[in-house]
Amino acid sequence: MELTARKKQILKVVTERYIDTAEPVGSKFIAQSMGGSVSSATIRNELADLVEMGYLEQPHTSAGRVPSPKGYRLYVNELMEKKSVSAQEAAEINEALQGKMQGLDNVIAQAGQVVSSIVSYPAYAVASGKSAVTIRRYDLLPVDGGSFIAVVMTDDSRVKSQIIRCGLPVDGGQLPALANLLNTHFTGISAEEMGEKLMALTGQLGGELFMPLSQAVEYAVDVIDSSQRSHVFTTGQSQLLRQPEFQDLSRADGLMSLLTDQKEDLPVLDENTRMQILIGPENVNEALRDASVVVASYDIGDNMRGLIGVVGPTRMDYAAVAARLSYFAESLTKMFGKNNQLPPKEDDIP
Repeated sequence: MELTARKKQILKVVTERYIDTAEPVGSKFIAQSMGGSVSSATIRNELADLVEMGYLEQPHTSAGRVPSPKGYRLYVNELMEKKSVSAQEAAEINEALQGKMQGLDNVIAQAGQVVSSIVSYPAYAVASGKSAVTIRRYDLLPVDGGSFIAVVMTDDSRVKSQIIRCGLPVDGGQLPALANLLNTHFTGISAEEMGEKLMALTGQLGGELFMPLSQAVEYAVDVIDSSQRSHVFTTGQSQLLRQPEFQDLSRADGLMSLLTDQKEDLPVLDENTRMQILIGPENVNEALRDASVVVASYDIGDNMRGLIGVVGPTRMDYAAVAARLSYFAESLTKMFGKNNQLPPKEDDIP
């Protein structure tokens, strides 16, 4: 059976109407949308063909039709009209990114919040770890007789600190010497090399020095491991419950659990992919079988990249979501770039 231009037009009308209303679409509305140029009988025949071909589905309780995942895929690939962000949306994005956000994690987490508020769906943001992170500098600060604060700066200028509690008394006067030892021997090397250097010093230092030194090195290794892992931030989970498809909590439960407790399992992109739309069963995770995901990547620099994704019903407005995510990803790339430039503000957009 041939997918004619008229069948595609009908599929486009059904899909866009269903995106707007969440209600099955009947032949009467389709006939009106096509200007009365096609009879209702012909439209019903075409709808039956589209159901048989797998592009539309007919809910048992309605005479109207809704798109199937296959229908949404054809719509996204061939029928969807490209959209651009509005001047107001561009201004909101620019304003959020130009705010005073300190630290990479804060920028990425807030990026997800902004996207969720603009698209009215849950969003997630991912920062992929660097392939090779090292420690640039150590500082040790006294706390009391049995503990001190270890401060480490990575080679990408992230600063982390933690209170180290030792099993032995800690002489605060020895901390500068220990910090010097750390900065001399345990900077600019991998976690594995740190372990080797620590083993080499085992017999050269007494327990009162070796214990705090080894604990500081152990903390530095944890910082390196954490920096090399992807960090996932989710936001806007409650937006899901506003969608008619997920007002039945039994349908929303698995998806809410994924967004809250198994967020590391959310879809990510291949290294060379800038944007991807995953519709219903195209998602590997079972919790996303009745949902769709639009995810885009942006460059952080220093061989790092981030992802920003939106999770919603298969009925989501793909064109609008894709436009906003694309603009947001471009904005983040420029923000992290050397010139620290952002797309134009509202007044600059024609």
